[in-house]
Amino acid sequence: MAPTVYEIEEGAKLLPRFDLHEILPCITQDVETGEVLMLGHMNREAMELTLKTRKATYYSRSRKKLWVKGEQSGLTQNVVQFMIDDDQDCFLIKVKVVGGASCHVGYRSCFYREVKEGATEDLDFTIHEKVFDPVKVYGPSAATH
Repeated sequence: MAPTVYEIEEGAKLLPRFDLHEILPCITQDVETGEVLMLGHMNREAMELTLKTRKATYYSRSRKKLWVKGEQSGLTQNVVQFMIDDDQDCFLIKVKVVGGASCHVGYRSCFYREVKEGATEDLDFTIHEKVFDPVKVYGPSAATH
């Protein structure tokens, strides 16, 4: 029997409502500053590994595989708090960032540009300096990724 709306929205049981592809979005936030670092996705296995290891683990929709944040770069996210929204279809994890960055492009946050007011195409950089050089960390293919 499917859980009731009350059980999902008011209950004390984790009942994630994965989408048709069996994934949920996951907002990642710095636990100390509140800064939104990235938006990733988790399937059930990524959720379970994150809860077990307290290392942020995501599901890559493009590569169709799990990835532990920092497994290649060393820029890890240690999970301090794991939350789910009211209708249990979005995760929010609050993390302590090791290495100073969460974005594979080299910035601290993946949200480093703002759409200009009144514009539909133009972007303003809100973060101007990279924490690391992605080509040095990921190799030459990072420049064309």
